[in-house]
Amino acid sequence: MDGDRLATLHVWEVPGRAVPAALLRMAADRRPLRRAPGLRFAKLLGTGSGRTFTVGDADPRRWALLTVWDDEHAATAFEDGPVVRRWQRIADEQWTARLRPLAAHGRWSRREPFGRPQPRRWDGPVAAVTRARLAPRTALTFWRAVPPVSADLHESPGLRLALGIGEAPLGLQGTFSVWDSAAALNSFAYGRAPHAAVVTRTAQEGWYAEELFARLGVLSAEGTVAGRDPLA
Repeated sequence: MDGDRLATLHVWEVPGRAVPAALLRMAADRRPLRRAPGLRFAKLLGTGSGRTFTVGDADPRRWALLTVWDDEHAATAFEDGPVVRRWQRIADEQWTARLRPLAAHGRWSRREPFGRPQPRRWDGPVAAVTRARLAPRTALTFWRAVPPVSADLHESPGLRLALGIGEAPLGLQGTFSVWDSAAALNSFAYGRAPHAAVVTRTAQEGWYAEELFARLGVLSAEGTVAGRDPLA
């Protein structure tokens, strides 16, 4: 059932000397992920600041893995498995979050990774995943529109963490963010002028060939990103 799904996000930072090993892991871990019991969806991701969504935005030292599981048992078994251990051996920093899908709309690689959860009230920190595949003809106008929204995002009250996330090719882009509460996320999504303007332009100009927005409750988190605990 969709209500039982559990999502996890792993974020690993590696020292400069381990960047080649991280690139190898990005390629080699796809097969064992496909065989993981109880796994419904997985994406190995590069990360960046999310300020431009161009190549220059990427951080070659920080990588992420987003997974969605049938249930908590399957997620826990994976945590103790070889894929996570191999990343831990090369990383000098790690942050892991367990997340409960609260609402989702759209598709990622033609799939609905978080199912169709029934919207529910959530008291506590919430995470948002946004992801889109740009239509090639609209990429330039999209990239020109991003900087004001990104700058406003990073200044928004209640924001705990914001990462750009992406796959190859360049036209794939997204964000992962963590907020104090659903109210703080709603304030940015619906009450901030730069974001509202981009939402309007998205509908008018058809920037995306595919898009997804999901809201998730933060069940637990451990570790640090850039030397700090986002939820502390």
